[in-house]
Amino acid sequence: MNPSETGPDPKVKTLKTILVAIIAIILLVQIPFIYRRYRTGNLADKIAELQSQRTVRENEGLNEYKGIIHAHTNLGGHSTGSFDELIAAANANGLDFVLMTEHYSESYDTSALTLNGVYGQTLFVGGNEIDTADSDRFLMIPGSHEAATLRNVPTNAVLEKLHSENRLAFVTYPEKLKSWDANFDGIEIFSLHTNAKTINPFTGLFDVIWSFPAYPELTFARYFKRPDTNLQKFDEIAARRKLSLFAGTDGHSNIGFHFFGDDAGNKLINFKIDDYETIFRLARAHIIIEKDKPMTRENLIDALKYGRSFIGFDVLGDTTGFSFTASGPQSNWQMGDEVPLSLDLKLTASAPLSARFVFYKNGEVVAESSESGEIASTQQIGITESGTYRVEVYLDQLGSPFDKMPWIISNPIYVR
Repeated sequence: MNPSETGPDPKVKTLKTILVAIIAIILLVQIPFIYRRYRTGNLADKIAELQSQRTVRENEGLNEYKGIIHAHTNLGGHSTGSFDELIAAANANGLDFVLMTEHYSESYDTSALTLNGVYGQTLFVGGNEIDTADSDRFLMIPGSHEAATLRNVPTNAVLEKLHSENRLAFVTYPEKLKSWDANFDGIEIFSLHTNAKTINPFTGLFDVIWSFPAYPELTFARYFKRPDTNLQKFDEIAARRKLSLFAGTDGHSNIGFHFFGDDAGNKLINFKIDDYETIFRLARAHIIIEKDKPMTRENLIDALKYGRSFIGFDVLGDTTGFSFTASGPQSNWQMGDEVPLSLDLKLTASAPLSARFVFYKNGEVVAESSESGEIASTQQIGITESGTYRVEVYLDQLGSPFDKMPWIISNPIYVR
């Protein structure tokens, strides 16, 4: 019998069936991510519409500046980002400051060799990310040529030394901190790097394929989660003493791939997910400084130490113009201030968009507003008890997950 008359080879037919099934499965798997891209596009439209409605009330006597805390370059390793990339990204985003936190080196002082001073419109301050003998990790601002040696010193001794030299010590990676009773200056309650590590690799990959090219910032933002544990630890400590909270960028600009590159940094095909310009649009530190004071390194550090700042997740809308104040019969106070308890003491929070405000005292919710429906929002509550008060602001109109993930997190006002 002629082999051609026996029909298709069963093995070939089986392989074709398997191949068709695989292709069908791959196509079916894409459907949820195509829909997620559609929803991300709708989110972008909602944010754009809200931005067109922004109304900012001037905060008399104060200037507001926005910037980034916790950034690295290739100087300290763990990064492929260059100074030129960093400066260009900071200026393109209109940042007023960037606090560098280079990893230390055994051979040279990375804090002195990194960016220090004004480049374009942005003030850069050279700092370090350091370890202690107790395996605690801090951001040291400004940095020091002794950064590498501090890993051999216990945490309490390190903090005592830094404070004697007028340097700040901010907790980074609080989930790993052991010395919660130590006298540090603040806590990085939200980290873009840490949050990104919680992303499921499978969903993250397909979101990068479908959503990232058109909406890079919002692809990250859709994975944001309120840092419940870190905020709880902050509130526990802030109920006893003053300290600051902030969001860290932990920008390294080192996730992606390239083809046909050379050691000089020339890359014919280069795709980077966490480039500085994208990352710098997500979460920012907004600080307030008296109008009679210039924007200098010293005044910036003082504002951060004092807690005259708030976290703005600006990827959801520009948070510039937010304020959180206390007022009495004759005086007004700002974030970071210690306020005497008195009759007619009121806390007032204001945001440039219609929003929901949640007021906390020592970590417990004491007041909550519904979304006002107005273009801009102001909420006020009376205070009859001492405590540490702060506020979170939500844009419920953006939908999940932003009904549970704050748009703004303030530093506290301390009522004594």
